[in-house]
Amino acid sequence: RLGAADLAIWDARSPAEYAGEKVLAAKGGHIPGAKNFEWTAGMDKSRSLRIRTDMAQILKDLGITPDKEVITHCQTHHRSGFTYLVAKSLGYPRVKGYAGSWGEWGNHPDTPVELPVKN
Repeated sequence: RLGAADLAIWDARSPAEYAGEKVLAAKGGHIPGAKNFEWTAGMDKSRSLRIRTDMAQILKDLGITPDKEVITHCQTHHRSGFTYLVAKSLGYPRVKGYAGSWGEWGNHPDTPVELPVKN
């Protein structure tokens, strides 16, 4: 299903993990096509764990929309637990948490990995 028009993969890890600069598995980088939006960036800093009021627009701008199946992950599915709840609270009907997360994907020899293009 990678690359399917109705699929959005939300990588909740840090930008350094997403870019393969901070490697916490056998491979660095990200799942091909995944969109990176770090989980803490979704928090309203003045209201603790509450979701930012502009989250729906941020996700839309990333291409993470309610009409898609959304799969969210991080390294061990702890951080992405928050992003799963964000999508659910925004009314996304098809959101799933990838329990294996990057700890599984990044250590499997046969999974594809993408790195940002360096200029």
